[in-house]
Amino acid sequence: MSMTIGVLKESADKRVAITPDNIKRSKLKDVSWWIESGAGNDAGFEDKHYAGLATIKDKGAILAGADILVTIFSPADEDLAGIKEGTLLISQFRSYQDPGIIEKLSKYPIRVISMDMIPRTTLAQSMDVLSSMASIAGYRAVLMAAQKLPRYFPMMITSAGSIRPAKALIIGAGVAGLQAIATARKLGAVVEAFDVRQAAKEEVQSLGAKFVEVPGAADDKGAGGYAVQQTEEFLTRQRAEVQARAAKSDVIICTAQVRGRKAPVLIEADTIPLMRHGSVIIDLAASTGGNCALTQNDKTIVISGITIIGNSSLETEMPEDASQMYGNNVLNLLNHIIKEGVLNLKLDDEIVKGSLIKT
Repeated sequence: MSMTIGVLKESADKRVAITPDNIKRSKLKDVSWWIESGAGNDAGFEDKHYAGLATIKDKGAILAGADILVTIFSPADEDLAGIKEGTLLISQFRSYQDPGIIEKLSKYPIRVISMDMIPRTTLAQSMDVLSSMASIAGYRAVLMAAQKLPRYFPMMITSAGSIRPAKALIIGAGVAGLQAIATARKLGAVVEAFDVRQAAKEEVQSLGAKFVEVPGAADDKGAGGYAVQQTEEFLTRQRAEVQARAAKSDVIICTAQVRGRKAPVLIEADTIPLMRHGSVIIDLAASTGGNCALTQNDKTIVISGITIIGNSSLETEMPEDASQMYGNNVLNLLNHIIKEGVLNLKLDDEIVKGSLIKT
């Protein structure tokens, strides 16, 4: 009897956890796929696109019968209650932001893997959904900024005169920040970037941007690529340097976050009036408080002529490719934990150990 993997429709997201192309490329043996009707519609994958690859079923049948369930975000409580006992649920639960989720999941007789808890190691790189989505968000942020900015990104030399290139400041040089740097450079902007991690310097410079250093940053090489909490003394110096740079910037892309903590405020409210009229701030750290003191999550505001966009979910605005990349991450995980059609969750495996939040 083959193992059944079910995919549910997201309640508040245009993406789908598994695409038809993901299934075509799957190397899993003795596995059957069930897709909830309409699950891929908003991402451009209609039920007909799954024909010959998966069986279209209603939600109730999938909850009651699937051996593995795959979603992007946690199913609703009533759906969790309907999942068959012993099922493995693979999703994102953000337990580092919501510690209570573990207690909530303990009420249900299921096993749970959280994709956003997979360790950021070389072995798990192909399963790193946070990096996949951050790459899209960094790219999208620059395009959004270019659209909102009332000025050119590249230098323009015309018969009417020359126009200088835009100056872009990228705060945080993780995956989102590096993609933002690359995209802004391709559009012709002059780019500089901050990051507390010294390891980011070479990456920033390799993309043609200036790395702005603030001495005295704490840098934990054992933090799995994440930034670590800084002293208030360092943050004060950093904010002063950011203000000086921000006043000369046309675009600021904020990506700096510390996992499990509120995002550091690096752009103070009194910095905004110093910026050139029409400049744009895109704050990808909005869901954890924002790097800009005036950011409002999921809102666009204009203050002193400066547009501030708080959005930590820009990847959802590219649902087709975001679904494809998320599905690839999930498939790589499934290939790691399923052997010859049998689920094998080895608790001493570093990937399983890091991401299995409920056994």
